[in-house]
Amino acid sequence: MDFLIEITLLVILAIILLKIYHRAKRSAMAPSNNRRYLSSQDITKNMTLYTSTKTQVEVDSKTLAFKKPTGNPLVLMMAWLMAKQKHLKKYAQIYTEMGFDVMVVHITPWQLLWPAKGTQVVAAETLRFLENNKSYEPIVMHGFSVGAYQLGEIMLQMSRDMDRYGSILDRFVCQIWDSAADITEIPVGVPKSIFPRNERMESALRNYMLYHLKTFHNQATIHYMRSSQMFHSTLVKAPALFFVSENDPIGPPSSNHAVREDWERANIKVTFKCWERSQHAAHYIRHREEYLQMLFQHLEACGVLEAIGVPKRAKL
Repeated sequence: MDFLIEITLLVILAIILLKIYHRAKRSAMAPSNNRRYLSSQDITKNMTLYTSTKTQVEVDSKTLAFKKPTGNPLVLMMAWLMAKQKHLKKYAQIYTEMGFDVMVVHITPWQLLWPAKGTQVVAAETLRFLENNKSYEPIVMHGFSVGAYQLGEIMLQMSRDMDRYGSILDRFVCQIWDSAADITEIPVGVPKSIFPRNERMESALRNYMLYHLKTFHNQATIHYMRSSQMFHSTLVKAPALFFVSENDPIGPPSSNHAVREDWERANIKVTFKCWERSQHAAHYIRHREEYLQMLFQHLEACGVLEAIGVPKRAKL
């Protein structure tokens, strides 16, 4: 009976991954808008550069170093799962209009399920990019949902060689966390991200996720736990701004408050905004003016805007 259950769950997973592939393919083929103000360029299959310049950046494929630096500061943006390009562009454009480049790091559900061959490979690529593009300074961290887990994987790799990566940490001047999700929300968040309007498929995937966490403890769950512990202890000590909402089951206030308490005990300044009603990884869409006001206040308080020469009147 257990064997039949496993086979059934694996078949369901195969169907789900096939649907994800076709959805991603359609998204990649969709026409790109707003090219007047924003251009995008794939640096790797998991890293996309958004910039206000129209010139394509030449990249060394091995080191990920730009052959000619853009001269702009950087936002390292950790995307939510299954994020669409048109939505990521809305966030990227906030920063590109101030003169930032935005490097978006995005992972697939498969990469999340199998960290050793997925998210940890992406983490290594991200570190390689940051290490070999030293001109990117200051750096702003802006993460969403499962991006908190991905940063944890990056910091775990940093922690193994601080002599090498310590200078990267010094370049981070502030961080923004939008709907950050912890390990306890993985069985809730992954199905909702992939099947937001299909309760039957969402339930099937949730059952598989619970099975996956239990069955593949050494291959997956232990990595989620270590990343979560690293995110709570964090190597990035820059002031942080959290956006959450009471009705968000994927990135609830409770788990974000736990992070906040750990960070404040480590003398990290934390600003916390919690709406009564909003939407996971879409607070900017639901509360645009308030979101932007708090974001710019945070950037200003951290000295980012002054450092890059953005006058107050140009922020909005």
